[in-house]
Formats: sequence, structure tokens, C-alpha cells
Amino acid sequence: MDLFDHAREKRLEQAGPLAARMRPRTLEEYCGQRHILGPGRLLRRAIQADQLSSLVFYGPPGVGKTTLARIIAGTTKAHFAALNAVLAGVADIRREVEGARERLGSHGQRTILFVDEVHRFNKAQQDALLPHVESGMVIFIGATTENPYFEVNKTILSRSRVFQLRPLEDADLEELMARALMDPERGYGRLRVRADPEAMKHLAKVANGDARAALNALELAVETTAPGPDDVRQITLEVAEESIQARSVLYDKDGDAHFDTISAFIKSLRGSDPDAALYWMARMIHAGEDPRFLFRRMVVFASEDVGLADPSALGAVVAASQAYDYVGMPEGRYHLSQACLVLALAPKSNSTMGFFDALAAVAQERHGDVPAHLKDASRDAEGFGHGKGYQYPHAYRDHWVAQQYLPDNLKGRVFYQPGELGHEGALREQITRLREAQLAAWEEGFDQQWGDGFGGESSPAELAGTHRRETEFRRRGETALGAHLGAVRDRLFEWARVERHHLLLDLAAGSGLLVWEAQRRAAEGGVWCRVESEREARLLAEQAARLDDLSRPVVLTGPLQRLPEMIAAHRSATGLGPNETLGFDRILGRGVLGREDKPQRLAEWAELLAPGGWLVLAEPIPRLGQPPLAGLDPTGLETTAHQALLRAEQEAWNNPQDPRVNWDDEDLARWLEAAGLVVTDRERKTHRVGLPVDGPLLERWFGPGGDTLGTRLGEHKEAVKRWLETHWKGKAIPRSLVTAFLVAVKK
Repeated sequence: MDLFDHAREKRLEQAGPLAARMRPRTLEEYCGQRHILGPGRLLRRAIQADQLSSLVFYGPPGVGKTTLARIIAGTTKAHFAALNAVLAGVADIRREVEGARERLGSHGQRTILFVDEVHRFNKAQQDALLPHVESGMVIFIGATTENPYFEVNKTILSRSRVFQLRPLEDADLEELMARALMDPERGYGRLRVRADPEAMKHLAKVANGDARAALNALELAVETTAPGPDDVRQITLEVAEESIQARSVLYDKDGDAHFDTISAFIKSLRGSDPDAALYWMARMIHAGEDPRFLFRRMVVFASEDVGLADPSALGAVVAASQAYDYVGMPEGRYHLSQACLVLALAPKSNSTMGFFDALAAVAQERHGDVPAHLKDASRDAEGFGHGKGYQYPHAYRDHWVAQQYLPDNLKGRVFYQPGELGHEGALREQITRLREAQLAAWEEGFDQQWGDGFGGESSPAELAGTHRRETEFRRRGETALGAHLGAVRDRLFEWARVERHHLLLDLAAGSGLLVWEAQRRAAEGGVWCRVESEREARLLAEQAARLDDLSRPVVLTGPLQRLPEMIAAHRSATGLGPNETLGFDRILGRGVLGREDKPQRLAEWAELLAPGGWLVLAEPIPRLGQPPLAGLDPTGLETTAHQALLRAEQEAWNNPQDPRVNWDDEDLARWLEAAGLVVTDRERKTHRVGLPVDGPLLERWFGPGGDTLGTRLGEHKEAVKRWLETHWKGKAIPRSLVTAFLVAVKK
């Protein structure tokens, strides 16, 4: 930049609009976006350490994207160059890259290339920039109002961190306007301006999170208000209302706002919130959305999310759509409203998704032959026996008979999972009972075919097939446990409502079930986790090796009792100043209490939360579940041994001295309240899983030492052990597990 360019920029800065003149120059002046710039946040740490990689700032207009890029330029040692994608072309990119190459070679100085409105670059322009971002010749910072995951070159995006900026809070806008009134150089501090609080609140509210809109309105109010007799310009509510009269609705049919708003509408319908659904629909209609588009989405929703819970919903929405075509606007709004309310108030079921599971099975698995009794008997019955053995359901009571309908390789597979609500909920028990009978018919058919041949008549191939079947049955039980853990994880994160900027703590990371999901969801914040052993820490470290240094979770190793101490020891990893404190937005725990001193641990975790932070727990409650052996068929076990087994399980399940079983979620809620937290949500979920009976399980139950099942059984130990080995080894014991989910918020 020469002297003439510098003088021109100075003149523009002094004569420019108020919003341009008042642009913050340092992080201390910057308002809002605390979710990415607060203590311990990733972006703040990177700026302070001057370890910037390529960045993309994404958010609506007027929230500080360009300002933040200029602040970064002022705090880094790198040279700052700026382009506007609306005006710049490939030649401009090449010129800036050539300058970056010269500075790097001559002075060892890096270059930050800021591209405003980067989504305006076409493919050729983005491709011209790509190799220089890849090589590190320039540090790229892009700003966009459109979703970068759709509008920015995927290769550039993969080498950049995306930070989403939010609309500013009203308090932030009021602070910016107050600064403008007081600043004598860039604002109106040289004038005598007095703004009523109501006027400032109105400007902030109607600006809708846009700092530029708020400052432009303030500028108009000041410049058009004549001084009074005392030389004071009085900005009243009436003046403010004239300066900014209407809040704009951000809605671009081809952009992010369109997809975000229709997403909010669908999710409100799915969440059975009629008020929110009507609001989002009204917002789209107000912005000019085609009602037929909304009807198409509601027709899909009627089958996808309501389905068989209320089969009449589809007909109601289709009828409303046809009525709209007949009547038109504006009266057609009644039909929009009726369809919306029908869907919002209907019971929900997504069981129609079972079709896609069936499609996956068709695509991924070997195609089994149609069972002979289901084949067409009109052509090949005599030669091949097609159709032989088919049982006609209408000839039986209730027009149903248990027989095989799936191919042999898919026996027992389930694609349709009935919902629990509405019409489908009323059929759920009937469907389940029919399936149980179908499975029983399969088992009996297998036993009749192979069970009598084990005395030496079965071929090795038949025996191998039997072994594979027993292994598959056991694997099904183990997979049920995996599905249970996955369900717990999904439910926990559903309740936690993690946002990208959140700072998270996983109380017991173990194998990483929660850690990596947290890392994906809080990409702009940070994840801390605790593991019990060095082995678990090494496992997480191996999994985290694919991530860059700033994205890796902070892993603490040690017992829960030392958690506050371990966090304090890692203060240097947070980038905190001497007077700043670290507070977690979410603390997650899955099965962490066990033998712990529960009130003490909960009080410690409450201290680690930021104000308004959430503690989200998923805790199994053993005493509410079913003891694993209580419901088993005792055939083959002596009566006295069976009674001893039941007695031993009940004693273990109801031991008031055992911290594993002497509590439930009522106690947990009481301890949370005592720790200063407010319990906002709570529920119990019951899961059915299969407990595989194998060598390790029997060793754990009947091995030496500790308070085992074997020690409680006394003289009946060997009899029960033989019975399990004889009747249950290699099978899965059906089990009921109860998990309590709780959300507690720091006051």
C-alpha cells in the first residue's frame, strides 16, 4: 500500500457510514460470538497462540465475520490481504498469491488472504485458489452468508475450520450503539446526543441481530434529528421507530434460510408442537414460499413420521392439498393450517422406514431362494413340488398360521418395528405375539429336522451348520447389548442438545462411545474426558491420532475422586487468562456412579459446570431391572437348588448395604437438587437384551473370591452351575435393563 492508498483509506474511514467507522479493532472491542471466542474456546486459543489454519466464517449479514477477520489480521504477525469475491477474479487471486510468495521468500512472513462473500467465487476461481491453500502459501479466511458445506469447494473446506457466527444479542447491539454515541473520533461523542432507553431497545430488537442494521438506523436517527434549544439531539422511541420500521424476514428460496426454516417446520411437526409448526409455516408463507411445496413436504411427512400410528392423516393432508388447488389463496390458508395441525397433533411412528432396512438386505446380502411352499404351484407343482406344504391362512382360526415366509438365510430377520402410539400402538402386542409364534415355529421346525440326528447320523456338514446357527444365536444376544449401548448414547445426546461451540466433559470415556460423538458435535468448542486407566488413555490417543492437535480431546487419567484436581492441573491447555475460569457447558455421564459416593460426586460435578450448564446422566438402575436368572425355565434343576437360586438373586438385588443396588432415580434427583442443580427432565427406559452364557460369564459367577453368585448359593453352587452349563451355555438369557436419563441445570 502506497501513501496515496493509505490517505484514501483514511478519508473513507472518516467519511464512511457509522457502521464502517465503528468497526471493532481488537478482541476486547469485539461484541458477541462468545460461543466461539469465550475462554477455552478453540478459535480464541488459536488466535492467542498465533497458530491459525485456514478458516471459514459462516453466518447472516452484520454479525462480525469481516470484522473478526480484520481483528485476526491485527493480532497476527502475518501480512493481511483482502479480496471481495463479488469484484475479484482469477487475476486478483494470482496477484495476491505472487505477493505472498515474495513475502515468504524475502522476509519469511506468512500471508492471510481474506475472501469476503467467498460463496460468490465460481468453480474456476475456487480451483485457482485451492493449490495455494493446500501448499500453505496463504492462510485462507473466507466469509459467507451461505452454508459453506454446499457453496465452497469441498477440498478447500476439508483444509479449513468452519465457525458459525450467530445473530448478535440485543444487549450486544445496545452496547455497540452506546459506544457509537460516546466515541468522539469515530462516532457521535463530539455531539450532544441523548437516546432514550426505549429507543435503544427498539433499534436493537428490530435490527434482529444485525449490527450493521442497528448502527445504520442509529446514524439515520442522529443525522435527521435537529438539536433542541439546549443543543441536545433527543432520540425518542418515535424517532427510533421512524429510523428502523420493519424487521426483515431472512429467507432465500435457494439458500440456507430456506432449508433451515423448512427443517424447523418439519422438526416441529415431528415434535408434536402445533404452535411452532404454525409459526414456521407462517414465516415461509409470509416470505413468499409456494404453498404447494409445503403440501408436498406434508404429504411425505404423513407417511414418514405419522404412518400407521394414524393412517387417516395421509388422506387428510392429500384432501387439504386438493382443496387448496380448488380454492386457491387467500382462503387456501385454512387448508394449510388444517393439514399442519392434523400432522402436529397426530401420534407419531416411523415404522415405514422398515422398507429401507429390507432394501439394504436386498442390496447387501445373498439372495435366498423362494421357499418351496411359497412358489407358484400352477406350473411346477408336479415336477418340482412347488407350493407343496403351503398352509392357507384363511383355513385357520383368526386367518393366521405360523409358517416360514422369508428365505432360509433371512429367517428371524425383523424389518418392521411397530410404533407404540395410536392405531399402530393398539396392534403392537398382536404383532409381537405373532412374531414370537413365528420364531417358535422356526425353532420347532429346526429341532424336528436335525434334533433326532445328533446320535451319529448327522453329517459333519450338518453339525457344522448347527454350530454356526448356535453361534449366530449367541451373536444376536451380544448385538442386542450393542444396540442397547447405541440407543443409550443416542438418547443421551438427544437430551444434551449439544451445540457446535459447547465445551464438553465426558466423565467416563472408556472405549470412546461418547467422546467421538461429542467431538463431532462440538467441533467449535472442545471436549475433555476422563478414563480410568493408562490402557484406555492409549486407546483414545490412537483413535485421536487422525485429528490435529487443537481438535483432540483433553484426556485425564485417574479415578473420579481426583477429577477436579486433574482438571486444575491441565489449566495451561485452556488458554485461560489469570482471572478467567473454565466452566463446562455440558457434562455427560454414562454408568459412572456405581460404587461412588454419589452425593459427593454430584456436588463436585456441579462446581465444574458453567452457569446455565447441564449435567446429563444415563445411569443403569440394577434393582429396577430383572435379575438375569429369575425368569428362566427351571426344568432340569432340583427344586431346592432353584429356590436357593431365586433367594440368592433377591438378596443380591435388595441388599441395602450395596451401593450398586441400594438407590434409584428418585434418590439421584434428590442428590442433584442438594448439589444446587435443577432437574429439568427425567425418564426411565427399559431395554431387552440377550445375556450370552459363556465361559467368562460362568467364571465370573462361580469363580473363587468376592461376593459371587456361587458363594451365595453355598451347597447348591455345583448343581446350579451344571444346570446352566447343560441347558444355557451357548445361548442368550433374555434380560431387562432399566436406564434412568436425567438432565440437571446449574442455577
